[in-house]
Amino acid sequence: MPDVPLHSFMSDDGAQLAVLRDGSADLSFVRLPVEREGLSVIPLYEEQPVVVASKGHEISVFEEVALADLSAETFLDVAALGGAEQALQVVASGAGLVVLPMSVARHWNVKDTVARKLTGAPTTEIALAWPSDSTDAVIEEFIGIVRGRTAASSRQPSAQQEKPKREPKPDRRGPAVKKPKVAQRYAPNPDKGRGKGSRKKGKR
Repeated sequence: MPDVPLHSFMSDDGAQLAVLRDGSADLSFVRLPVEREGLSVIPLYEEQPVVVASKGHEISVFEEVALADLSAETFLDVAALGGAEQALQVVASGAGLVVLPMSVARHWNVKDTVARKLTGAPTTEIALAWPSDSTDAVIEEFIGIVRGRTAASSRQPSAQQEKPKREPKPDRRGPAVKKPKVAQRYAPNPDKGRGKGSRKKGKR
């Protein structure tokens, strides 16, 4: 559907459903769990958690860290600090560590911080949500794209539309010219009606 414009914008966890309720967005990528009343929700994928510390912290020498090995560390409350960006600024000062989805840590990428994969921690899940009563062909098309369907997929609404019939190509040879009928004469067959032995044999 190339004639349908697509506009995107970011929203934090607190507004991921509010943009659907107030009509600011038709669909929203949300981080589960969410309140699903009145919504259609399709889980898409799980996110890898990471632990973020100040630059020079001992976790920087490892490629990944186990949550059990960080029991003595101070973990900061991201929500209490006003969100991921503000929390990472505090982490850069050396006040503590935070656990974030990898995509969030990479997005803000605050200077003087280091992030490492965290094992043993619960993952988060991303889903696509939209108001159930607003499902239409455009929404179905977008869902198909997010799920990896191609434009030619038979399950895409745009592919199910009746294709216009092509007009036959004009005949470049021009109108066919019929040849005039020619009367044909046939000589009578002298043997017609005779048996095999009825033909007279000549003398040698």
